[in-house]
Amino acid sequence: MPESLGVKKVLVTGASGKIGRNLIPALLGAGYSVRATQNRTPVEADGVEVMRGSVSDWDFVREAVAGGGGGGGVDAICHLATTKEDRNFIDVSVRGTFNLLDAAKESGGVKQFILAGGDAALGIFFYENPEPLTEESPLRAYPGYYAFSKVLEEVMTGQYAIQYSLGVTVMRCSWIMADDDLLSHMTLAPPDFGGPAWKELASSPEQRAFFDEGRDGAGVLRHPDGSAYVRHVVAIEDVVGSMMAALDSPAAVGETFNVAAPGAFRYDELAGYISGKLDIPAVDFECDAGRDFRIDVGKIGRVLGREPQWTAERMIDAGIEFRRSGSERAAAGYSG
Repeated sequence: MPESLGVKKVLVTGASGKIGRNLIPALLGAGYSVRATQNRTPVEADGVEVMRGSVSDWDFVREAVAGGGGGGGVDAICHLATTKEDRNFIDVSVRGTFNLLDAAKESGGVKQFILAGGDAALGIFFYENPEPLTEESPLRAYPGYYAFSKVLEEVMTGQYAIQYSLGVTVMRCSWIMADDDLLSHMTLAPPDFGGPAWKELASSPEQRAFFDEGRDGAGVLRHPDGSAYVRHVVAIEDVVGSMMAALDSPAAVGETFNVAAPGAFRYDELAGYISGKLDIPAVDFECDAGRDFRIDVGKIGRVLGREPQWTAERMIDAGIEFRRSGSERAAAGYSG
C-alpha cells in the first residue's frame, strides 16, 4: 500500500466555521494549497483561494472542485459545511453533500473526500446506549433536523464510495469544544454554551439564588436517581489532528472514525475539578431528559496511529487560560 495519496490541493467547505477556521491554518502549515468556499461569513485566512457561493449551487460546486476558474482541480475535499436546527438543512446537508460527491466523481481527480460527520447520527443522549458507541453502531437520529442531516450525509457519502469507488472518509465527531466552550457549558454564569440551560433546571430557592444574585458555580447534571450524567465531547485540536492524519493516508480511505476525547466525563467529577480550580461551588441539578453515552475511540489509533489527546480536564484548563488572556470567544449557540 502506498504511504501517501499524493494530496496537494484541498477544497474546504464551511471554511469560516469552528472546524474550518482551525483546520485551514493546519493545512497551510503542512504545505497544502487550500481553496475555501465562502457563503455568508468571510473566510479570514491569508494564502487561501476563496470562492464565494453556496454548496447548494451545482455550477458553483463543480467549478470549486474542478477549478473551472483557472486554479486547477483539487485532490481532496474536506466537507465541513452544515446547518443546525434549521429546516433548510436540505439545501446544505443533502443537496450540498450530493453536489460535492457528484462533482468529485465527475472530476476524476479527487483522491480523498472527508466528511465531518457527527455522533448525533448515533442518537447519543436520546437512546439507551449501555455499551460504548463504535463505528459499527447503527445510525439512528434523535428527533430534530441536525441529527437527521448527519445520518443522511453519512449514507450518501458511503453510497458514493460503493457506487463509484470514490475515496471517502467519515470523521464522526462528538460535540466540538474550542476556546472556553466546555467551561462555559459547565458553569452557571454567562456565557452559556449548549444545553441543558442550568437556569431552566433551577427548581429550588438555593439553585435560583445563583442566577438571581449573579453568583457562579459548576453545574452537576444528575439523573432522577441521583447518579451523575456521563457524556463525551471532543476538543477542536483533536478534530483537526484527526483530519490531518486522515487526509493523505491510504489507510483512511473507505473508513469511518469516531473522533472524541480519550474518555467520557462525569458531570460530578468535572464540576469538582472546576470547583477546585476556580473556587466556586459545585451545584446539583436534576434532569430526566437524557441518557448516558460513551464513544469508543480505539479505531483511529489502530488504523491511523493518532490517539485523542485532550481530556475534559485539559479543555477546562485551556478554557481558564483563554479567559485570562482576554480573548474573545466565537459566537456559538448550538445545544450539543
